[in-house]
Amino acid sequence: MPTDAITSSRTPLSDAALTFPPQPTDGGTDGGRADNAGQHTETETVEHELTFGGFRYTCRIARQGRLDTEPIVILGGSSQDRHSWQRHEKWLTPLSSVITVDLPGYGTADFLPAKYGVDFLAAAVRHVVDELRVPRLNLVAACYGGAIGVRFAQHYPHLLQRLMLVGMTTVIPADYAMAMERWDGMIRRGETEPIARELADRFMSPPGTGHVRKKAAVARLVYQQIAAQNPEQLRMSAEHNSRLMRHEWYRPEPAPAIPSLVVTGEHDTLTTPAMGRTMAACLPSARFMTIEETDHLAPVERIADFADLMARFCTDRPLEGLPYATEPEVFGDV
Repeated sequence: MPTDAITSSRTPLSDAALTFPPQPTDGGTDGGRADNAGQHTETETVEHELTFGGFRYTCRIARQGRLDTEPIVILGGSSQDRHSWQRHEKWLTPLSSVITVDLPGYGTADFLPAKYGVDFLAAAVRHVVDELRVPRLNLVAACYGGAIGVRFAQHYPHLLQRLMLVGMTTVIPADYAMAMERWDGMIRRGETEPIARELADRFMSPPGTGHVRKKAAVARLVYQQIAAQNPEQLRMSAEHNSRLMRHEWYRPEPAPAIPSLVVTGEHDTLTTPAMGRTMAACLPSARFMTIEETDHLAPVERIADFADLMARFCTDRPLEGLPYATEPEVFGDV
C-alpha cells in the first residue's frame, strides 16, 4: 500500500485553537509514533460531553498535537458510533486531529424523536465545530452520515475545506424504503434476529456479484452488532427508520465549490457506483472513485487502504494510480 500520504511535507499548523476539555482520556493513549525529531508522540484521546437543542451527545477527539491539515470530522453510518473509526486513526492522527461523534439519537447520546431530521443533525455538527472552535474542517461522511454531511456543506459552507462522501446517493433506493417499513415493525416487536439477518444481507453484496474482501467476517460482525442491541438501542433504531421515512434524504440546494470526493465500493449494490456518480455530479467540484473488491462496507473491508485514501484526499496528495481504487472521474470544475 502506498504510504506517502502518511508523511506530509506541509508546514505543520497550530493545534492550539482546538478546544480540549479537562476530562480523563478514554483509556489514556492508544498508540504512538516518532515525530520528525525522533521523539515519541502519543495519541491523546478525550471525550467531550455536549448538549444541543436539549439533547445530550458525545464527541471523541484523537490527536498527536500537530496539524498537517484541517481537523478531520467523521460522520459514520446509522449503525456506527464514535468508536467505529478507531482502527483508521493510526493513519490519520499523524496528520491531524480526528473527531468522531455520537450525534443525538445515536450511539450513547440521548434518544432523538423522529420529528428531528437531517437539518437538525447538520446543525448539531455545526454545534460540535463551534464548541471545539474549529475554524475549518475536512468532513468525511459515510452512508447516513453522508446525508448529514451534504446538508452541513449546503448550510455551513464557510466551515468546510474538503468534503468526502462514502456510499452516498441522492435518493434512498425504493426497495430499501419499502423494507424499512417492514423493519420498523420488526424492531418494535423485538424481532432482532430476523432483522439482523436481513440487514446484514442488505449491506453486503449478494453472491455472484464479485469478490469482496473479508466478506464473511464483516457479514458476521454486522449481524452480531444488530442482534446484540439492547432495548434502548432497538428503540433508537426504530426511531432512525421513522426519521428516514419522514424527512428528505437529499435536498438539491447549492453546495460549495470545494474539493470533494465521492467513493463507492466496486460491488456496492445498496448505493451503487452509478448512484455515486450521480451524487458527484451534484457537487460543483468533485471526483468519483470506486474501492476495488469491496461493497457498501468498504471502510471496514479495506481499512488500511481506505485510511490511506482519506489521508491522501485530506492532504491534497495524488489519487491517481492507486492499487486499491479506480482512477478518479472528474465532475465539475476540479
